[in-house]
Amino acid sequence: MFIDYAVIDLKAGDGGNGAVSFRREKYVPKGGPAGGNGGKGGDIILEAHHNLSTLLDFRYRKNYKAKNGDPGGSSLKDGKSGDDIIIKVPVGTIIKDAVTEEILFDLDQDEKRVVVSKGGKGGKGNSNFATPTNQTPRYAEPGRPGEEKKVILELKLLADVGLVGFPNAGKSTLISKISAARPKIADYPFTTLEPVLGIVKYKDYKSFTVADIPGIIEGAHEGKGLGHKFLKHIERTKLLLFLIEVTSENYQHDYDILLNELKSYSPKLAKKTRIVALSKIDLVEETELKKFSKKKIKNADSQLLRFSSATNLGIKELIDYLWKALGRENNSDLSN
Repeated sequence: MFIDYAVIDLKAGDGGNGAVSFRREKYVPKGGPAGGNGGKGGDIILEAHHNLSTLLDFRYRKNYKAKNGDPGGSSLKDGKSGDDIIIKVPVGTIIKDAVTEEILFDLDQDEKRVVVSKGGKGGKGNSNFATPTNQTPRYAEPGRPGEEKKVILELKLLADVGLVGFPNAGKSTLISKISAARPKIADYPFTTLEPVLGIVKYKDYKSFTVADIPGIIEGAHEGKGLGHKFLKHIERTKLLLFLIEVTSENYQHDYDILLNELKSYSPKLAKKTRIVALSKIDLVEETELKKFSKKKIKNADSQLLRFSSATNLGIKELIDYLWKALGRENNSDLSN
């Protein structure tokens, strides 16, 4: 199950109290202060890990508490620090304050880790408070409490290319053809119920990633359909590939609807490089294909590409074009 949102409570460990103690040595009737410092409370650390792809685990565990530091001991012995808790999350997880919704951290790289809740500092023992005028202090410092936070975990997939299109436009079939991803595929709308990430291998030892999200319908930014739940997953993509069925009566109209939904959801999405391709070209006669080369899509950053996942026609050309559009090779003008 794909879960991309969770709210969890974090409590870092409290610092241990400092000790009040005095030296008890033979032949030293009035030993000086010898109370040790308390140990530091454990931190709560979040770490990104590439093997994780969902926040499902946080449905079943929502509270995390690190261990407290031990109190200081006699003979200047400091207390042991509390163990840290390391929580692993998928790469692309954003950590927000649950009250203000302010973004605290962005775990956008594998093995990146951040301290979200800091453990409390241990209190100083009475040995730290001796002065010439007070050589036997009988007080110590208490440990400080660890930070408590309620945070939101929000997962946004990291991909080079985001697929955009109406339900049943052929996005799932395409990603299954060009990568090892195996989404559910059928001839009815909303087959894709959760985002799918695929790695496309390109020539020798090269690759790029493609994200497929549930199909977008008009009004998706207002909550209609399924796509509105997952539009955030293409916010981080480098470019967008719009898929329009070759059998559509008006390519420009379909493109304008999809683009408007993206603009309404996030102006950032509309600023990304936009490539448009006609899918399922095996459904039309070969003589009709020649007409498509003359068609243009306004407000797009590419010529009108075309392909068929069923017959592989145009697949290699599409992958080559995406590679160049990503800037992996010198490409001065994609629209020519």
